[in-house]
Amino acid sequence: MQQAKQNYQLQLYITVLSVVLFIVKIIAYYLTNSLAVLSDALESIVNVVAGFIGLYALYVAAKPKDIEHPYGHGKAEFVSAAVEGTLIIASGVLILYETIQSIFNNKSVEALDIGLLLVASTAIINFIAGSICLRIGRKNNSLALISSGKHLQIDTYSTLGIIAGLLLIYFTKLLWLDKIIAALVSLLILFNGYKILRASLAGIMDEADMDLLKKLVRVLNENRKINWIDLHNLRIIKYGSTLHLDAHLTVPWYLNVNEAHFEIDDLKNIITNEFGDALELFVHTDGCIKTSCPICTKADCQVRQHDFEKKMAWTLDNILSNQKHNINSIKNY
Repeated sequence: MQQAKQNYQLQLYITVLSVVLFIVKIIAYYLTNSLAVLSDALESIVNVVAGFIGLYALYVAAKPKDIEHPYGHGKAEFVSAAVEGTLIIASGVLILYETIQSIFNNKSVEALDIGLLLVASTAIINFIAGSICLRIGRKNNSLALISSGKHLQIDTYSTLGIIAGLLLIYFTKLLWLDKIIAALVSLLILFNGYKILRASLAGIMDEADMDLLKKLVRVLNENRKINWIDLHNLRIIKYGSTLHLDAHLTVPWYLNVNEAHFEIDDLKNIITNEFGDALELFVHTDGCIKTSCPICTKADCQVRQHDFEKKMAWTLDNILSNQKHNINSIKNY
């Protein structure tokens, strides 16, 4: 709940900031009459709209679970990111359209000195705000904040390109460069809008986050306990800032219910220390069988039936192996 509140407050600040920076860029456009500056201002419209959408999404995502939403409301963040990605793409198309239209309209570029100062100030502020968004978003597993942070930094990079181009125009007086800059910015915006939209759709469709799984496997290998003989059927689903993790953990068959539960508690504590408190863990414990003995490192086992042969390192492939087998069995049915 504390993470959700922090996410919402930060998004509120970002939304207010987006409105202010949009006004600054519009002023810069009217002073300079530059198409490149206009393209930057049009992208800022997306910042404003996406800010309000993200704000509402975080408000919904922070709602507690209920009968109708047993996994919570976290997927509202994916919808928010999808809308933001779509808006970014739309702004890129609009900038490209304006650029093509301008080929037949030779407007002069004016007051570049003041315009450059205004645009440069928005770039600095956007980069700082984007960095904060990314840091908090990754810490709290909030796709809405991560999307906002990436968008703000994309805005910064495109603004820096525009500043470099305007400086070139200022010193060379080659006004046609304004159109080239605007076209390049639009292509950058289109590419990054696609990436944000792709990530949000992956979340909505519960696509496996392979980078997250690899990180989890590494953490578990580094902190593996003696009673954790095997781990398989590992799955992770993200609902907003909450991670839902399912797995099967093989432990010595002679552990009682409480002892097996202690092993699950250790597993949860290790994962929580690495990924944060917003975690729901569903672990099924399996008792070891005869074929487990050759890979079991428990030296003091009194019921061992086979000699130890080698320790099996947990990898993404062998942890997901049973899951892949089950999926293939369903396909072949």
